Amino acid sequence: MNSPLKQTFFSYGKLLLTGEYVVLDGALALAIPTKMGQSLMITKTETETISWNSFDSDNKKWFSAIFKIEDFTSTDTSETATTLSKILQTAQDLNPGFLKHSQGLEVNTHLEFPRDWGLGSSSTLLNNIAQWASVDAYKLLTLSFGGSGYDVAVAKHQSPILYSVKNHIPKTRPVHLDWDFKDALFFVHLNKKQNSRDGINKYREASVSEKILETISDYSKKLLLCYSLKDFEALLNAHERAISKILSIPTIKQQLFPDFPNTIKSLGAWGGDFILVTGSYKEMDYFKKKGYTTMVPYSEMIL
Repeated sequence: MNSPLKQTFFSYGKLLLTGEYVVLDGALALAIPTKMGQSLMITKTETETISWNSFDSDNKKWFSAIFKIEDFTSTDTSETATTLSKILQTAQDLNPGFLKHSQGLEVNTHLEFPRDWGLGSSSTLLNNIAQWASVDAYKLLTLSFGGSGYDVAVAKHQSPILYSVKNHIPKTRPVHLDWDFKDALFFVHLNKKQNSRDGINKYREASVSEKILETISDYSKKLLLCYSLKDFEALLNAHERAISKILSIPTIKQQLFPDFPNTIKSLGAWGGDFILVTGSYKEMDYFKKKGYTTMVPYSEMIL
């Protein structure tokens, strides 16, 4: 049990295996948690302020600011401070008793993965704050960052999930991925972090039929029943072609790795962060030679 003088919360990161973009319109998505996440530790002080410090995976402080305890405002006008102030204010709107009579706090957050990996530095933070404030994480997300909510769902469930949103109501179903070919799955980082909002704006320009949404949902469900790597690759390739057609942009494999013999699947926002690649350790040398040196085996990445 947490001491009244100190509280600690933790949320796991995420990867979106299927349903990118179309999850916004109700398609069923398969999302999986990572072993790495983010912690949030709160210690009571007598300062009458909130002293906030954020540390990266190398334990280096990348953000620090002081907020007033009564209204969460700060003299720091950076985007990070402004966003954080809004989240705290929104949490108090949802739970008026949150931090109403606190004398002061020191808050430290610690990421376990590099900030440019795209594993959910924002969603893990938001879910931690929701736990701290005893509020609904989905409501906090809707009133702050926005988005489909799959990343918060993974942080809440800490297991692979099938996720969809119907009439603004998130639906989750924990699932088990009984794949015996996991040793042939690798996550390769594309050396840049992609802004998901840019991709969403591009997606919003497209016309997506109900039939396409049903097709993507079907891929998500069929992946759970894959018993061979060949079937797994066929589903991922079909999914890539479908999203490529919707966005009217080539797949990552067509753009960057056309001569790679195996399957490559974008994860989340197209154009950055991680891709899922099938093959052997030896075949991963292909990416190293092209300058993509961050590659993580499935067993080391996924919870």
